[in-house]
Amino acid sequence: MAGDFDQSASEPETTEPRSSVVDAALYRDGKRISTPSSLAETYRQLREDAGAMAWIGLFRPSDAELMSLADEFDLHPLSVEDAMEAHQRPKLERYGETLFVVLRAARYLDAVEEVDFAELHLFVGPGFVITVRHGAAPNLSAVRRRMEDSPDLLRLGPEAVLYAVLDAVVDGYVPVVAGVSNDVDEIETEVFGRDPSVSRRIYELSREVLEFQRATRPLSVMMRDLEAGFDKYSTDEELQRYLRDVADHVVEVTERVDGFRQVLQDILAVNATLVTQQQNEEMKALTEASYEQNEELKKISAWAAILFAPTLVGTIYGMNFTHMPEVDWVFGYPMAILLMAMVCAGLFVVFRRRGWL
Repeated sequence: MAGDFDQSASEPETTEPRSSVVDAALYRDGKRISTPSSLAETYRQLREDAGAMAWIGLFRPSDAELMSLADEFDLHPLSVEDAMEAHQRPKLERYGETLFVVLRAARYLDAVEEVDFAELHLFVGPGFVITVRHGAAPNLSAVRRRMEDSPDLLRLGPEAVLYAVLDAVVDGYVPVVAGVSNDVDEIETEVFGRDPSVSRRIYELSREVLEFQRATRPLSVMMRDLEAGFDKYSTDEELQRYLRDVADHVVEVTERVDGFRQVLQDILAVNATLVTQQQNEEMKALTEASYEQNEELKKISAWAAILFAPTLVGTIYGMNFTHMPEVDWVFGYPMAILLMAMVCAGLFVVFRRRGWL
């Protein structure tokens, strides 16, 4: 059985345009009755069997293919335009009898410790479901197998497929939450370990959590909107229970993601405090070192001045001039020595009082 696998891998070049149809099937009473080979064949068989339901899975379809689907299933131009652009926030809109749903699936990449987000669009109408993927997640082939293995659920119609896709997307958030939680724990350890690169990691993880919030928060509103239409659109009671279970999981995931945002903000504040404290300690150490250097410089300068005094006197008296005062005086030498000692003693006393020595 063909599945909604990722066709992003390179394929041999052909003269025929590559089809984005991953799997197209017709179902009746919860069982696959046909696997058309093209969109045109799907349209033809669905017209011939009014009681059947078509489930068409597409991966990055061309504009021409989307326009073909719009013409066949009377899709609203605005929803088709959104599916073409593929940069939408999660939302649920109803155009007549057709629901247009935008979801943001996520998966955690262990190798790079990052969260990869992918966009998924669904058109759900009377007798048809169209899924348009623009990324690797979620694995819709597994969703299709699950539904085909549960014919009692699949026979409930297009809304049952919508439930299964919603459930797969929300369940896909669980390992992402676990991965982000582990990253938060590691960051807490790095913060108190004074890892210099932790600030960058906090910033990057905060951005991923913010993106995660944008993917999960709208789901609560979407599930409430679906629940509000249960009576109006006569949704099966069993399916209502399934959808409410998904809504409960959405609330749980949303609360965990909001908690991550708050924890990261607290960690960022603690890290800023620790960085400031470390900078203050470094500045204090530099100040103390500078003070010690100044004290040493004072001592060196003081001793240099003291030693300079006798050197000056000795230099003057060492000049070999004939007519020089005190040269022939008997007390000239003792007087010079005494003068040197007095100057040195005086400078020593002055520097000592100033605290330089």
